[in-house]
Amino acid sequence: MSGSTGVMAPPRPGPTPGQRMPSPYSLPLHALRLAGKCALPLILWFSAGELLRWGLLYAATELSHGSWWQARLVVTLVLVTLVILLSMTIVTGMFLSLRRVLWEGRARAADGQEDEKFWVSLNRVAPAFAVIYLAWELYLKDAGDFYQMDMFHNLDDELYVPLLNNIANGTDDKVTYGLGLVGLDWKVSLGAMVVTFGLRMLFGKMVEKGSGRYAGIAAAFAEFSFMFCGLNAIFTFTKLRGDWAEHRQVVGGATDAWKHAKENIPGWEAFWNWAGDVWPHVVDALAVPLTWLAVAVLIFGGTIDDARRALRGTRLESGVDRLEKSHDVTQRATDRLIGGFVERWVPVANAFRITIRGGAILFGLMCLLYVGLHVGGDYLDRTVRTLIGSDVPFMWLVVSWPVSFLKDLLVTCLSYCVLAAAFDIAATRARLRGEDITA
Repeated sequence: MSGSTGVMAPPRPGPTPGQRMPSPYSLPLHALRLAGKCALPLILWFSAGELLRWGLLYAATELSHGSWWQARLVVTLVLVTLVILLSMTIVTGMFLSLRRVLWEGRARAADGQEDEKFWVSLNRVAPAFAVIYLAWELYLKDAGDFYQMDMFHNLDDELYVPLLNNIANGTDDKVTYGLGLVGLDWKVSLGAMVVTFGLRMLFGKMVEKGSGRYAGIAAAFAEFSFMFCGLNAIFTFTKLRGDWAEHRQVVGGATDAWKHAKENIPGWEAFWNWAGDVWPHVVDALAVPLTWLAVAVLIFGGTIDDARRALRGTRLESGVDRLEKSHDVTQRATDRLIGGFVERWVPVANAFRITIRGGAILFGLMCLLYVGLHVGGDYLDRTVRTLIGSDVPFMWLVVSWPVSFLKDLLVTCLSYCVLAAAFDIAATRARLRGEDITA
């Protein structure tokens, strides 16, 4: 991800005469102002997305069981991929709704720049969005929702009925309950993986050349399909490789060295246990808000996947220069070695660089508000459930859905408003200083 997505971002607007420098402390009020102005489109986008998402997940759980099971599983994986594409579409639509009322958006309009059409923006955003989505494993929520719906919806027909029939009749019919994403035979998975890899390469080349009206969306679909369809084949080969690696001398030596360190270095095990407990909270508090800010910046027209931009002004920038001047073999080897790290952290670093130009206070407030909204949403959800009570048996099978929907609607819309407001303040401050925030 050291280069751009191959689609040109909108040009930067110039300073607007008479506009005051916004304060980082205005972030909460600016976020509320955006929420008030865009409440209706945000609610409509989110509601439509949840409805369509539920329909796709329901169809996937229905199709994942029955005759021609392997073929059904391929269709199921395609539907789950469409769920992720739908999430990308809804996120893009919500941020584009916010873009129209940003100070930055009005400055661009004053400079005579027209807003991108929705499908043009989606096509531009899709390739980089797919890389971020996969690098940070954001698809796990979609997979978890499918698994939960499958387990709840098919408990009787696909678990109890076949199990009892096997016991009563002495048969050995396969129980497919809960296997919608992991039941694909590895040979079928490998074949689907080859096909989706070919599509991925084809549409990726089209994106690089700037050809194809919806090549970016198709490339994202191929990227997600490649991951899901190849999941079982990769798992099988990884397990075989892991069994082989356990017996290699270098692996055994590393394991012995780790055990020796635990036994002889005071505090070694305690430190790593502490780090393992703290690191997830650091990721949730800092990396996750910056990841979603990177998505917002991408939709607003910025570039977040360029390693040079992320390292500009640091000593590591010279290393990027030397790498780009090196042999192609060296570049490919380096990309394979650190490719996953780059795909995960370069967008985060670029988002941090953009936010910190608005001041450290802006960065801290953004992370605080983002985390506070999610933690507060959980407490609010618990409070509402406690107030409603549970006197009627099985009542929460019905009531839990609207309660969860309202909580997710509130937290998601306000979180996106905070991210958009943080970008708007940072971009406006940079523009008034005559800087390019994405340079």
